[in-house]
Amino acid sequence: MNRDQTDTSYFNVAHRVWGMKDIFVNIYMIRNEDEKSWVLIDAGLKTSFHKIQRMAADLFGEGIAPSAIILTHGHFDHVGSLLSLAELWKVPIYAHPLEFPYLTGGSSYPPADPSVGGGLMAFMADLYPNSPIDVEEYLLHLPDDHTLPGLPDWRYIHTPGHAPGHVSFWREKDKTLIAGDAFVTTKQESALSVILQSKIISGPPKYFTYDWKQSEESVQNLVALQPEIIATGHGQPMSGDEMLDELTALKENFRHRAVPKKGRYVNNPAVADASGVLYVPPKNKNSATPLIAIGLVASVLAFSWVLWSGKVRKEDILSSSGSY
Repeated sequence: MNRDQTDTSYFNVAHRVWGMKDIFVNIYMIRNEDEKSWVLIDAGLKTSFHKIQRMAADLFGEGIAPSAIILTHGHFDHVGSLLSLAELWKVPIYAHPLEFPYLTGGSSYPPADPSVGGGLMAFMADLYPNSPIDVEEYLLHLPDDHTLPGLPDWRYIHTPGHAPGHVSFWREKDKTLIAGDAFVTTKQESALSVILQSKIISGPPKYFTYDWKQSEESVQNLVALQPEIIATGHGQPMSGDEMLDELTALKENFRHRAVPKKGRYVNNPAVADASGVLYVPPKNKNSATPLIAIGLVASVLAFSWVLWSGKVRKEDILSSSGSY
């Protein structure tokens, strides 16, 4: 089905790959080469449910369900509509085995860390849920041979650090990489960057990354692929030589460009295995004064209105005081 040119709710990524941003996170849809089936990558927020249905109907036809839903990982902003979509479509959900505890009610993720700094999205991190969901009825392991069910031209790569079972997706023939949150193409800690969708290759969202050594190794493995097109869990798709130069710079200067100067997990990672989280380092002491705390609450409320109303103009943001 041809896309209505007036519909700007989703975007082209690569050959038979489309993405959609809902508030601050992306989902992706990939059509199989045989054009008879498609796969959903991630399930966004709870607000994504009807948007995903409309996008699928536009691209593939009314009532055409995917052959599967495949997860990069199970953080709240990637699984918000997961159970509702699985129940609607009656399709399997695939994830890496190390994500299963967080998808079957077995374990909470390491808590988000607002002490990493970088902007309002990070400061709000204490508000982000880290408790598990339960989609066990539909859940299957990704194959051990790294193939992707329903997508014979793609394979998955285990890229932990941001989440224990985080995976990225790779299509060799045109060097397209869907990296999830292994790295992102905006500064996800900053509300201003999120609203403007500023294109800048950054490390994984700092506030949810629990093991920076693993994360650095994951970025190194992805850069070694020399991708020509990248799409991530946050931010816009990027391609070309400038993109690859930025990505290489991230790899070569990871400790400086990606790792926060302070944070709960910077020098003391959380530990997890197939049963879930085994160890979480103590929380950093909060030295914020009551006045700062009151200001932060006010900022959170203001930003929440901006984020959910969707009515603010880019020029209005740029002319503001910069408090984001």
